[in-house]
Amino acid sequence: MNSQFEHSQFGLANVWYQGDVVTKTVALLLLVMSLASWMVIIIKTLDLIKYKRIAKSAEDFWHSEDFAAGLDKLGSDPANPFRQLALEGREATLHHRKTKVHLHDALDISDWVTRTMRNAMDEFTSRLQSGLAITASVGSTAPFVGLFGTVWGIYHALLSIGAAGQATIDKVAGPIGESLIMTALGLAVAIPAVLGYNALVRGNKTVLQKLGRFAHDLHAYFVTGTRVSSIGSANSMPMPALDR
Repeated sequence: MNSQFEHSQFGLANVWYQGDVVTKTVALLLLVMSLASWMVIIIKTLDLIKYKRIAKSAEDFWHSEDFAAGLDKLGSDPANPFRQLALEGREATLHHRKTKVHLHDALDISDWVTRTMRNAMDEFTSRLQSGLAITASVGSTAPFVGLFGTVWGIYHALLSIGAAGQATIDKVAGPIGESLIMTALGLAVAIPAVLGYNALVRGNKTVLQKLGRFAHDLHAYFVTGTRVSSIGSANSMPMPALDR
């Protein structure tokens, strides 16, 4: 019975109940940082899974009989970046065709379509990377937050030991060991955040590469009427009536 009581005097629960305002604030801060990073990781992972699935189906766009049928294959989701690129390219081409004669001569359709689609890609890139700063910040600062909690705990443990006038190993090991728990908590928060950040960055890079290739093909299609394939030949799809 006594051994169970003595065991309950150590560990996370004892750190919380015996800690002062600073210790509890540090623990709560680490908890909030952990929850924030995990929320970002989960939400962004689900988004990546969705975008990778969309990217796999985007190739069906080029196996359509016309542009309208290709849009139907891309679906109706306004968050679909591939569909948005196709729509932006179509609108840019329409705008160029309807420009007045004296301005039309000054505009280059290739540059105009490129700029329009680049703006769409930049907006999607910003949306895709939103929230990653949270995981990066947590990964870089959580160990130091935990270390601060450790230093603060050791400081108060030494004060208590000095006031008691006893410095035996059983009096020192418990309080200092409990203080070191804060360092472990900081690492437990930081490591998943860093790994999640690196994984999300790699996943985003893959999606953006596929979107960039799709944009390149769309650019060639709107400017020349054909899609340039990866082997140097051209895959044709009838140039649409863009004002449909």
